[in-house]
Amino acid sequence: MSAPAVLPKGLTRTVLRLHRTALIVWAAFVLGSVGYLVCLTEVTADSAYATLDACPRGGGCGLGAAYTYSTAMGWVSTFMYYSFWIVAAWAGGALVGRELESGTARLAWSQGVSPARWLTAKLALPALALLLAGAVFVPVYRWAWSAHRDLMGDDWSFADVFAARGPAVVAYGLCALAVGTLAALLLRRSLPALAVAVTVMIVLNRYVERYREDFWPTAGNGEASADLWQTRSGGYHPPSHFWPLHLVETGIVLTVTALATTAAFWVLRRRTA
Repeated sequence: MSAPAVLPKGLTRTVLRLHRTALIVWAAFVLGSVGYLVCLTEVTADSAYATLDACPRGGGCGLGAAYTYSTAMGWVSTFMYYSFWIVAAWAGGALVGRELESGTARLAWSQGVSPARWLTAKLALPALALLLAGAVFVPVYRWAWSAHRDLMGDDWSFADVFAARGPAVVAYGLCALAVGTLAALLLRRSLPALAVAVTVMIVLNRYVERYREDFWPTAGNGEASADLWQTRSGGYHPPSHFWPLHLVETGIVLTVTALATTAAFWVLRRRTA
């Protein structure tokens, strides 16, 4: 039995060197978002509470401070929700497509690097960056989102909040990376591949969001409240349904990821046979 293939260290270093600027920008964006969450939770929230305490009873002078805090927290989750898969679609569609378009991919293949190893290296680096970003962002966001619920105007059923509080946000990024790579291999052009990848992800995301509430049986009817997610059928999801719903969605997106990745390697093998 032959030994398993190992990525050449030179190829890994080359990929890292080529994409170091993008990785630095992505790391700065994620760490900046995490730092902003900490600042909101530890500094801005205290300021909002101080403003509320200084208001006369029944007055509305503190509502602006609470609104500012809630809005800022909401924008962080929205930006991160979409950035994960938009950045990943760019990594797969534009970066892989650019090398196919310019011919540098064939140059690498002529230097003793097989097409499969080349594609593995191209996928491994951005996939690792997405996983590390999720490992940092998701726990901090879960802590920040839960810290001062009395100042927040959203709930756990909001689309961006739902995804950002668990691994689904990373799954969307990995899916976009796989779809972008497949589009690049099929089209061999960077910008068309990027456009196709973003379009596919928008359609997938909207479809999943529409039917998200149906991924787990409801708990029956009940009195509407901020903690209960009322579905179109009239049923309700309590907060305890978050993880079942979230993990089912994550599994769906990762299944699409696996199919797109398999298809990408199949297309590469067919075109380089």
